[in-house]
Amino acid sequence: MATKKATTPGLDPKVADKLLDKLGTDNDFRRLFKKDPAAALVKAGHSKDAAALVGGCCQIDGIAPKAQIQKSRDELKTMLTAGLSMTPVRLDTGTPTSRSRK
Repeated sequence: MATKKATTPGLDPKVADKLLDKLGTDNDFRRLFKKDPAAALVKAGHSKDAAALVGGCCQIDGIAPKAQIQKSRDELKTMLTAGLSMTPVRLDTGTPTSRSRK
């Protein structure tokens, strides 16, 4: 019997655009997103239950610099709108996750 992967629907493209606009330009919004991601999603226009979307799985340790978010905007938007399937969205795109071994 096949098991079904748990997924979370993606963000509405307009919400993703506003979220990335604010993360790429607005220091107050960036602080809000780090402190309370659900409240930031609501402020960006997410009308569904943002707390359920974020749940206990969203802990923000750091956010990439504004310029990096702007540079990676298309890739981030694709990830945000495609839905999540146990794959975290990396908003700290400037931080390497692993180091290459020599």
